[in-house]
Amino acid sequence: MKDLIIIGSGGLGRESVWTAERINAVNPEWNILGFIDDNIQVQGKLIDGYRVIGTTAAVVKYPDAYYVCAVGSAKIRNRIIKKIKSIADVKFATLIDPAAVFGKDRVQIGEGCIICANTYITLDIKIGSHVYIGANSTVGHDSRIDDFVTVYPGANVSGSTYLGSGCEIGTGSKVIQGLSIGMNSIIGAGAVVIKNIPQDCTAVGVPARIIKMNRNI
Repeated sequence: MKDLIIIGSGGLGRESVWTAERINAVNPEWNILGFIDDNIQVQGKLIDGYRVIGTTAAVVKYPDAYYVCAVGSAKIRNRIIKKIKSIADVKFATLIDPAAVFGKDRVQIGEGCIICANTYITLDIKIGSHVYIGANSTVGHDSRIDDFVTVYPGANVSGSTYLGSGCEIGTGSKVIQGLSIGMNSIIGAGAVVIKNIPQDCTAVGVPARIIKMNRNI
């Protein structure tokens, strides 16, 4: 079994432990060492049976472990990964829940990804690194998802869609076929995207409309 450390001890961190445990129930793969978190108040705490074993600086103590960043915000996740890479040359795990459905030979998934239960990822799809796809989401054929994208639970991304690096697709939102969402843009919960969305903006509503421009990472 490979040692696994979860970056972030919040809700998504706990869900990621649960996902690793579900993977182990099918095929023992991960020896979960615990969490690392830069929140000083949680240091040493036991969370769902696993201890917070240090801050991000602790990666130097566990050079053989695999890491996955369980932070929902694409922007913050990007910053954390950059920080960790500046500290040490680490290995990243990809956690795919056993209940995820995808075309195994026709979907490329990068390192450091979290693919949750009951997701449907069909055919000829390319997913970058450090991507989070929440439970009950769908990604249609021929889509491309760049690094650090967050697809929150219950979102539907139709076929031939492009999601730019660092964008966030809100809970229960829908993106119709053949569109692109620019890098670092945010689609609000429940929105329906019917036209291309440029980079660095927030769009909400039905149909989705841009309400503000965002600052770059």
